[in-house]
Amino acid sequence: MKSPYEVLGLREGASIEEVKKAYRELVKKYHPDQYRDHPLAKLAEEKMAEINEAYDYLMKNTNASGGYSGNEQYQGRSNDYSGQDSVFSQARAYINSGNISMAEQLLDQSAVRNAEWYFLKGIIFQRKGWYSQALSHLQTAVSMDPGNLEYRNALNAFSSNNRVYRERSGEYGSRDMDLCSICQCLICTDCCCECMGSDFITCC
Repeated sequence: MKSPYEVLGLREGASIEEVKKAYRELVKKYHPDQYRDHPLAKLAEEKMAEINEAYDYLMKNTNASGGYSGNEQYQGRSNDYSGQDSVFSQARAYINSGNISMAEQLLDQSAVRNAEWYFLKGIIFQRKGWYSQALSHLQTAVSMDPGNLEYRNALNAFSSNNRVYRERSGEYGSRDMDLCSICQCLICTDCCCECMGSDFITCC
């Protein structure tokens, strides 16, 4: 069974900064977005899960100067997912295939509410157009696992897209209209319609 250092390609006793650097490089290499519709997508997903597990363990059990700080034994990851990992993996597969309802059903049945759960739930809300819920869940995922680049990238991309949408929406109809302005618009519309041989407001 590989040690967490070996999973991240590090020497035993590497510092936290070295762990973070190795993790970032591996995320870039095995991020699921790079393997969409790719024969190696499943393998990359499993590798990413193994990397996340090793990283989480080292961040929780390593001193700043390197070395384990606790007595918890690293279990590693077998070739088969545990039950909960299988649920999250299947939910990801459903999301990627566009079957949002099945992905949501799987997550709702899960008793675990970890960072991965909030991340996937946020993606589902985003796909459904429920943007406030999506933002809230993505923020929760990042707060629970701030070192996870996948979560942070998703939150940053969502926030950026949402900001652009609000800015563009503000270009149209952003000015508050009082009753007089509304009446002026209606009168002008009626006059234009009458000039064209029609009538917008029939009572005048």
